Amino acid sequence: MRYRPLRLHMRTFKISAFVLLQGICLAQVQPIDPKNSAITVHVFKSGLFSSFADNHVIRAPLSSGFLDDSAQRVEVVIDSRKLEVLDPNLSPEKRQQVQERMLGPEVLDSERFREIRFEASSLKREDSDHFLVVGTLSLHGKTLPISMHVVRTDGHYHGDTVLKQRDFGITPVSIAGGTVKVKDELKIEFDIVAESGSSQAKTYP
Repeated sequence: MRYRPLRLHMRTFKISAFVLLQGICLAQVQPIDPKNSAITVHVFKSGLFSSFADNHVIRAPLSSGFLDDSAQRVEVVIDSRKLEVLDPNLSPEKRQQVQERMLGPEVLDSERFREIRFEASSLKREDSDHFLVVGTLSLHGKTLPISMHVVRTDGHYHGDTVLKQRDFGITPVSIAGGTVKVKDELKIEFDIVAESGSSQAKTYP
């Protein structure tokens, strides 16, 4: 009989440790909040008469994603069909033309390549709130390595990177006999936020 308190204590300790570990595991994976996250693509003009053309600002809404600090993994998924040309200085008709051309077979071919996916395989902490993120980007049927610097501020992970369209098999748009054309380089700005107060376990292959 005198051993029962010790056994009860050890059992309580094991249960508490299990609950604690479960809590840590759950906190590792945080779903991304699509409504409060933002990815913006900046497209720049070039060419002889580029001063008469427009730069473009494109919103890329997130479909899904997660952050997992412990496993050093991040996943961001975008439906290419939902990319939206903002360009407030363009007339609605002109903006619609740019939108259709962007989604069409000449550029994104979004009906054929519907998903844009970024998967990070390494998060290197440079200091308390600065990270070097290394992974792959799948776009327009090609998957290539990519790295970027990310800063964390008040729960937001933000930064920018530059992509070349030709690397992903996209020929930059050219009009007026090449006197106005889109630069090969695109600037991608991102502000990623995890869902507030949410966590979930995830099983990896």
